[in-house]
Amino acid sequence: MYNINSFGKYSNNINNVISFAIGDVNGDGIPDYVYLTGNKIQDSSFIQDITLNIKDGKTGLIQNFKLASNSGYSPAIILEDFTGDKVKDIFVSIASGGSGGIMFYYIFTDINNQIRMIFDYEIYNNKYSYKIEYENYYKVSVMNIELQTNYIIDITYKGKDYLNDIYMPNGELKSPIEGWVDPLSGLYPVDFDGNGIYELLGYQRISGQYHADSLGYVQSVLKWNGRKFYLMDQYVAIFGAEVDEKG
Repeated sequence: MYNINSFGKYSNNINNVISFAIGDVNGDGIPDYVYLTGNKIQDSSFIQDITLNIKDGKTGLIQNFKLASNSGYSPAIILEDFTGDKVKDIFVSIASGGSGGIMFYYIFTDINNQIRMIFDYEIYNNKYSYKIEYENYYKVSVMNIELQTNYIIDITYKGKDYLNDIYMPNGELKSPIEGWVDPLSGLYPVDFDGNGIYELLGYQRISGQYHADSLGYVQSVLKWNGRKFYLMDQYVAIFGAEVDEKG
């Protein structure tokens, strides 16, 4: 069993450790100590100045990396192999605390004690843009502009009151309505192939007339191609409606 005090042997910041994991991240076969430090706000679960720290399990060398988005809630670390080199990579997640459930995500490698970021949530969020348009006859179009792929959501499950507000009796829109897709609110390591190399499954909420008017989620599968994560598959997931058993 590992003792958290091992983190403090070479660091005076042990009291500020907020999340940790243990595994070989530099490729020498010896488990390393990977941990996040930060400053907790008094009487709050909000944490500032979140920093990634890696202590070499062999030499005790400590590396520090200040995250660009370094404030939030419930910071966490997961160690998995995303690149296929049989060495653990470092997955960091932080909850923004905003009403939209937006999350901050980073992935790092540390081969030969050289920290390198291989995933930045901001770059991903800015890479793809979406056009959300309500259409006649109770449909919503979801288009990934960069990929030129389109998905159609049937919104009849929303119910008569919702539909009557925005559609005429003949099913045509009363006026144009556009929605939007949120930034990442979920990103999860998943080994789809069962080969020990993990992909990423991302979730982005689709909103209609207002933020609480959720229409479903854009689900994206990202895979490492030797240089970067690329979008392998993308889907739109919708909510179900209760079955009317009358009659």
